Amino acid sequence: MLADADGVVVCSTNADHLDWVERAADAGADVLCEKPLAPTVAEAEEMVETCRDAGVNLGVAMPLRFSQPVLNAKTAMDNGALGDLQFLRGTNRGKMPGGWFVESDASGGGAVVDHSVHLLDVVRWITGEEVEEVYAEADTRFHDIEVEDVNLLSMTLTDGTEFVLDGSWSKPDEWDFWGDATLRLVGTEGVVSIDCFDQTIKQTRDAGDPGIKSLYWGSNPDEGLVDDFVEAVAEDRPPSKTGADAVEDVAVVEAAYESIAETEPVAVEKSELTAPSN
Repeated sequence: MLADADGVVVCSTNADHLDWVERAADAGADVLCEKPLAPTVAEAEEMVETCRDAGVNLGVAMPLRFSQPVLNAKTAMDNGALGDLQFLRGTNRGKMPGGWFVESDASGGGAVVDHSVHLLDVVRWITGEEVEEVYAEADTRFHDIEVEDVNLLSMTLTDGTEFVLDGSWSKPDEWDFWGDATLRLVGTEGVVSIDCFDQTIKQTRDAGDPGIKSLYWGSNPDEGLVDDFVEAVAEDRPPSKTGADAVEDVAVVEAAYESIAETEPVAVEKSELTAPSN
């Protein structure tokens, strides 16, 4: 099957991303890999080098780049509407996914590795800055699992801007929606607030499947992600989110886990493979 494929989407456990990306590269197929690219920077760099050597394009599934609120915020930032950025606050709080996501050998961690990368990518993409230092705290408070389900990352960007991110699995199973993805950008000239999944209506039922649910009706960022990958394969170009760029997200997550273990801020090491953010 790989020999006949022009493009491959890797949706395996995080620990198996490297193996499947290497198989696709050996077959000459472009790759869109689920986030995070890998559990470690070393594996992520190996994937990038493998695809470069094979002459195939490697992308990473970051659908929030195609969310209309995020696109609006990037336009505002590019146009200077916010002035000088002063502070960022983000959330990506969801339900605990279960399955291999809570098995450290398969996932590489818990909520930090699973949820942080989405907003990390958005901030790096919108601002053009990298994360220079991270102080992180995490714990397991909501579920009987072996990995962390609550975390808070306090980061400093390369321009000195502070960025705080809550990426916890803190929504109960009975919550009316799977979770959220929000970001608030505070500048000297203005403020932009992003809520990627606020376009919902509430449905309340007392029969059949009783309870309250939120039904999302907004634009679908997943469609934008898939369309971009299909076009990238057809045009033989890198997808919007490249593997090289995603290495930096993994580096922040790796530094966050080091900070949790050492209970102190940790500098984020920049990869030599990293290309400038798109």
